[in-house]
Amino acid sequence: MRFQLISMFLLGALLAPAQIEFPPKKKEKDDPTIRIVQGTVRDASDQFAPAAVVQIKNMKTLQIRSFITKEDGKFMFNNLARDVDYEVKAEGKGFVSAAKTVSTFDDRKVAVVNLKLDTAKPDSKSEKK
Repeated sequence: MRFQLISMFLLGALLAPAQIEFPPKKKEKDDPTIRIVQGTVRDASDQFAPAAVVQIKNMKTLQIRSFITKEDGKFMFNNLARDVDYEVKAEGKGFVSAAKTVSTFDDRKVAVVNLKLDTAKPDSKSEKK
């Protein structure tokens, strides 16, 4: 009898955690406060620009994050707050793109920003003279 009680207690202890249900984890996709900024970088001849450096600047904190484009010129920034304006620009092979803004008024979950490297990068040595 004692053995049966101990066996039933142990069996109950083992099965009890299996019956506890935890709420599903909130996925990034479902979070209404988070956005993604993605796009491509092309050079002046409209070809994809691999290894271009894309920077995104949080206009509230002035924090800058960088991404180096893939062979297809693509970039992506995740986990961005929707209540902040961002400035996005690219640089590569001696050229820079115009800066583009992703505004808080833009309500897209995934904002697509395509950049074009069409302006020669100023030579930093000539600026110091």
